[in-house]
Amino acid sequence: MANVATKFGRVLATATLAALASTALSAPAAAQQSAPADLTQLQPISDDFTPQKTAWGDPDLRGTYPIDNIASLPFQRPDDFGDRFYLTDEEFNARQEQANRSDAAYEAEDNSNTIGMGHWVESDASGRRTSLLVEPANGKLPAFTDWAKETYEAGRSSWTPNTAFNWVTDFDTWDRCVTRGFPASMMPFRYNNGIRVMQAPGHVIIKLEMIHDARVIPVVSKDKWAELQQTRWPDDVRTWFGQSLGYWEDDNTLVIETTNIKPGDSVSDNNYERGPSPLNMATIGVPPFNTIPTGENAKVVERLTVTGADSIVYEMTYEDPKVFAAPWTARLDWTRDDDYEFFEYACHEGNVQVRNYITASRAGQLEEVQAEAPSGGGL
Repeated sequence: MANVATKFGRVLATATLAALASTALSAPAAAQQSAPADLTQLQPISDDFTPQKTAWGDPDLRGTYPIDNIASLPFQRPDDFGDRFYLTDEEFNARQEQANRSDAAYEAEDNSNTIGMGHWVESDASGRRTSLLVEPANGKLPAFTDWAKETYEAGRSSWTPNTAFNWVTDFDTWDRCVTRGFPASMMPFRYNNGIRVMQAPGHVIIKLEMIHDARVIPVVSKDKWAELQQTRWPDDVRTWFGQSLGYWEDDNTLVIETTNIKPGDSVSDNNYERGPSPLNMATIGVPPFNTIPTGENAKVVERLTVTGADSIVYEMTYEDPKVFAAPWTARLDWTRDDDYEFFEYACHEGNVQVRNYITASRAGQLEEVQAEAPSGGGL
């Protein structure tokens, strides 16, 4: 798959097909991986590469980094892997064999001039990692607080079972093609996984292919970080992506801190009090339903470390004491592919599903009432 610059599935793959995501491995990623001596110890991020500088003197992170190749890595570690961060050689070889089958399916469709599952499902699981989550060390999300558990279980979205859909407040923001929210938008899905980093003096822009979100982040040298923090918004100014500010820790690492994330849940009937889940269920291994709430003190710290000419290690720590019993950290390997193309994500323009859900749900409710009416009687 890695040799194909533009794939049809990046445009046409749908959430229905997402459930069929493959567990393939791209050959270049495989070649870069070797088994550590102790599979239960997370390896430190390499910090010895010095990237080129921009014309204004900042480390140069610019490029396109699609994360298709890690989109089938589970967010949380499956129980079968125990306390291991990495696969055994046998497990790794099995993952490579699956990659070969996936690539063969893609090539067969190209050769026959057809489009099928080989193109539509482009979610791979490269490397030796057993999960994206690296902290807690057991690879599992910390427990919900009592409030969060109750709110999560009472939430409504198109993904919750036995939900009566009567208005747009019965859907989440992703259902409505508004946003996946933050930090969910930085996690891999089964399609539209493009990430593009652009830079200008004093700013880094992280552009996302899905729902065409773009994060414009002011950045400074580390010695000016305290000064930049004075520009934090007042507490009552909030957005779904929060306010992100960053600083260059050294010649190859950018640190971004995000606060002022809009709190919200999936329970309220007030559309202004509802909000996206900080983790989206379309990321494999995330809790279902898209109803995890966000508290007022949610904070995200991201670290982008350039580890090679074509690679960045992205680490993200999420902290929300109202929702999770402890912070958690995910680590993602980004690989440059500047041939990857972004296409228009015209989700809202063609989104008739919200109306269809409501129409079908109301029709079902009407049928239930009619079935319960006395024989020969009317409504």
